[in-house]
Amino acid sequence: MTRWEDEEFHKKWNFALWRRLARFAVPYRWAFVLLGLVMMAVGCIDAVFPLLTKTAVDHFMAPGTTDGLVGFGLTYLGVAIVQALLVWFMIQHAGGIEQGLVHDLRKAGFGRLQRLSFSYFDKTPGGWILTRLTSDANRLGETISWGLVDMTWGASLMVAIITAMLVLDWRLGLITLTVVPPLAWASVYFQGKMLVWYRQVKKLGSELSATFSEGIQGARSAKVLGREEGNRLEFRYKAGRLRDAAVKSAWFSALYLPVVLTLGSLGTVLALGFGTPMAVAGVLTVGTLVAFAAYTVQFFEPVRELARVLGELQQAQTSAERLLRLVETEPEIVDAEGSEAASALHQRVEGRVRFENVGFGYGDGLPVLEGFNLDVAAGSSIALVGETGSGKSTLVNLLCRFYEPTAGRVLIDEVDYRARTQHWLQTRLGYVLQTPQLFRGTVRDNIRYGRLDATDAEVEAAAALVSAEPFIRNLEHGFETDVGEGGSRLSTGQKQLLSLARAVLADPVLFILDEATSSVDTETERLIQDAVEVVLKGRTSFLIAHRLSTVRRADRIVLLDQGRIVEDGSHETLMARRGRYFELYTEQFLDEKEKQLVEEKG
Repeated sequence: MTRWEDEEFHKKWNFALWRRLARFAVPYRWAFVLLGLVMMAVGCIDAVFPLLTKTAVDHFMAPGTTDGLVGFGLTYLGVAIVQALLVWFMIQHAGGIEQGLVHDLRKAGFGRLQRLSFSYFDKTPGGWILTRLTSDANRLGETISWGLVDMTWGASLMVAIITAMLVLDWRLGLITLTVVPPLAWASVYFQGKMLVWYRQVKKLGSELSATFSEGIQGARSAKVLGREEGNRLEFRYKAGRLRDAAVKSAWFSALYLPVVLTLGSLGTVLALGFGTPMAVAGVLTVGTLVAFAAYTVQFFEPVRELARVLGELQQAQTSAERLLRLVETEPEIVDAEGSEAASALHQRVEGRVRFENVGFGYGDGLPVLEGFNLDVAAGSSIALVGETGSGKSTLVNLLCRFYEPTAGRVLIDEVDYRARTQHWLQTRLGYVLQTPQLFRGTVRDNIRYGRLDATDAEVEAAAALVSAEPFIRNLEHGFETDVGEGGSRLSTGQKQLLSLARAVLADPVLFILDEATSSVDTETERLIQDAVEVVLKGRTSFLIAHRLSTVRRADRIVLLDQGRIVEDGSHETLMARRGRYFELYTEQFLDEKEKQLVEEKG
């Protein structure tokens, strides 16, 4: 089971976990204190209403008099108004604490994501991260804030009711309270059972959702491979398991309330059974008996609430462990001590890059590079070519310090880049991905993402430099056109040109293009190549490409195979050698010509 798939967490109460989580509640400690005091007052006032009913029965109904009724009515109204104001304050205050906690948890999680190394995102799906910052953060904020409300109210009301019953008549109070132990046991037992099945329903629901999502995304493959019936049976099996678990959970939930109501009614029976003879004998007033009956009905509510809150805290513990696992994850790559000061002294970068005896492997896998050496002159362009898995992307990832060498060094201007900060390096990088990534917003906003303090004129100049301005001017609102989610309103080539403009705006010393033309047509490819040629002037650049026609203009071409340099030289030099590069280039050239002829005949 992978780290993100419904991990098994502590099923028992984990005090250490909640202590770690408590730091997020520290800024709200006085708000929690005030909220607790308010809820204690609310619980005590709830226990006062049966006493007011007792007063009404004993002083007005039993004697048949209305003397003092107006004063009593005003008192009752005043208590009700105070209670209403306290409840209003409680709702507003608890809601504020909840949103504050959710905000702080999300802020801590997102802040940690900005610091984590690239390897973390390789191993952790975006959906797992998104769930931690949304539903888990929401559950924790809600449970902590409203859980305090319900627990404080429930405990205060229970203490107030027990005190009131013992003060009114301690004998009848003790008799009535004999239902409390089985009531508490039933609440804890059923809440525990419901929690177990709730977890099972949640886990099976996640599995079913994943199956459903894969079925939709892979509908075409399923039809081609004739997997429709197999997929249907798999889905039916998982849906059946979810249904059975949900029915079991509903069964315990449906049984719980009648059991609690029965025990609560038993308390009323005991109060009336023993209290009625006492009232007839004059030992107990009728109003006191009515108050006891009201208390027995009222008492099971806080017991049920406390059991529910404890169950929710147990559920929230899973969310806490998940979120804290994210928040407390340490990045694999950290800046060395003193690197910040060294970075401040080395603001100027020429751009010479040297890989010196570099070794690297992903996780526990086989080494990708061993004793690798490569020296790239400042301001030159180098193309990395080779089959999939040859090490091209690994070299680029090491250069960007998304990963660090397990052996050897990467030097920039003859200085090990680990002697400087990651920020120092990455603010001097320009990176254009194979799949261009745009963000919701305008064309101008997406280009400005490369340098947020850029002026409108600088944004437009960057667009013009990469030949993106003509198509931008033809858009409905020009630079103010909304690109849609992920740039959905633009073609792949247009998105790639905007990515180039964004990278250029940052004015990087080191420039990387990773398969920048692999997903565009021939005409757009030429346009991007022309833009790239302008952009790369005076910059040290690394180009990764499967289409060998796109790397002809590079100063050097390095052919890699299983992490080793097989051939190194200009296009003309490598073609003259008639070696591996010559074979690959000729093969691709013939394939492209054949494809072009087929398209022309079609």
